Amino acid sequence: MTARWLSRCVPFVLGAGFAVGVSAAETPTANVLLITSEDNGPQLSCYGDPFVRTPHLDRLARDGLRFERAFVATASCSESRAALLTGLYPHQNGQIGLATHHYRQFDGVPNVVGRLKARGFRTGLIGKLHVNPESAFPFDYRPDVSKCNTFSRRDVRQVAGLAADFFLAGDAPFFLMVNYADAHLPFLRQQEGLPARPLAAEDVRPLPWIGLDAPHLRRQQADYYNCLLRLDDGIGMLLDALQQSGQAERTLVIYLGDHGAQFPRGKLSCYESGLRVPLLVRPPAAAASARNLRGVVRDELVTTVDLVPTILDTVGAGVAPDLPGRSLLTRLGDGGAAWRRYLFAEYHGHYPPLYFPQRSVRDERYKLIVNLLQDRPNPVAEICSRLARPRHAPFVSPAEVATADPRVQKAYETWYDAPPLELYDLQADPHEWQNLADDPELAEVRARLLDQLRRWQQQTADPLADPKQLAQLTAEHDAVPKPYVRKPNFRWRYPDYLAF
Repeated sequence: MTARWLSRCVPFVLGAGFAVGVSAAETPTANVLLITSEDNGPQLSCYGDPFVRTPHLDRLARDGLRFERAFVATASCSESRAALLTGLYPHQNGQIGLATHHYRQFDGVPNVVGRLKARGFRTGLIGKLHVNPESAFPFDYRPDVSKCNTFSRRDVRQVAGLAADFFLAGDAPFFLMVNYADAHLPFLRQQEGLPARPLAAEDVRPLPWIGLDAPHLRRQQADYYNCLLRLDDGIGMLLDALQQSGQAERTLVIYLGDHGAQFPRGKLSCYESGLRVPLLVRPPAAAASARNLRGVVRDELVTTVDLVPTILDTVGAGVAPDLPGRSLLTRLGDGGAAWRRYLFAEYHGHYPPLYFPQRSVRDERYKLIVNLLQDRPNPVAEICSRLARPRHAPFVSPAEVATADPRVQKAYETWYDAPPLELYDLQADPHEWQNLADDPELAEVRARLLDQLRRWQQQTADPLADPKQLAQLTAEHDAVPKPYVRKPNFRWRYPDYLAF
């Protein structure tokens, strides 16, 4: 653990409102099965979605905890997975864009794989890692998934078979991460006969936060749901393999989506539709019985940076005091423990043409988004709406937006020409149509949330709180040649100047 990384995490030991840890002796060592899906929010039947039935995930929810308000640290692929595996926000760990475009973590950042391997765990990964450098993650088992778990090949039966091999490969406690390709683009209607009965366009309606309805959106929506049906079948097979191995009773099972769906105003945004994900946690049987954690629904504000502390707590390693999150099982099991009042998230750039850094904070009712660049339109909105050719993609055209309700049109304008601040009343306006940042009656709310965001940036040593570092990172992105072409030997300089 480098001195550089420690210097970024010291605030958590003393920062107000963060959990310092619990006794490592409270819970016996357990296995960990961490399951992720791609690009989907809580569009599952256990979350009340009216168009899809997900019986296997519903069963997992009944056997453990379902978190009604769970959020990722950022709605972008590599960045979200790095936060999940390190327990740190992207601006802390350094993975601020896609690994495939050479973004990488800062040197010496610990992760849950290394922490558990040091305690004698067998470690495995089925599916993509998508975080740089891969050498920082000491997985023992990484089978070839090129024929069963890619964006073009999705054979969930083979994935379950690979997991079964790992479950039976040794006696030591294990950590296995299974990363499914569903529901990433392309939305594949059927693969290897699954789902058995695919949905059609006439069976569904577009997600409400899109604010539009069109035949091409319904077609895309149907196949998005078909991805989730196949995912549910696959997770059912995976959990059956775990049960047949004899390890289910002593295994912590966690399922979540890596961020929201890739529809307009979803993925790559700080809106609820990008950040909110399904999160199901089934504790080991002994812990679930002792703490009455079966079939429980919680509505606290939780974040994926809580998952490393949760895993460490469950296996008896205690909650690391160098992390901003807290154990979901121990802290929520204590009825007298105070939970967080504010939840934070961020966005940086995904890949160079989509660089548009943001920070956000929400409480029980209100959400504030701070857009850090004011000299340009939002390139994500530009690609997904104003420049979109939506016939074969889940995007919308300017002509389609022009037919929408005026408040929806205004929301798309705000997304594209982002003001410095966006403020939403999530109680009255859950889909974030109306920006209230200039409402004088909410001046105190705006000031309070902005103050909390600044405190969080200070506690987490956010480099983009410094205008000079923001300008330097922006200049580095602006210097990337246009049109952008990914180069194999390209190397970002930001880890050298943002990490201090």
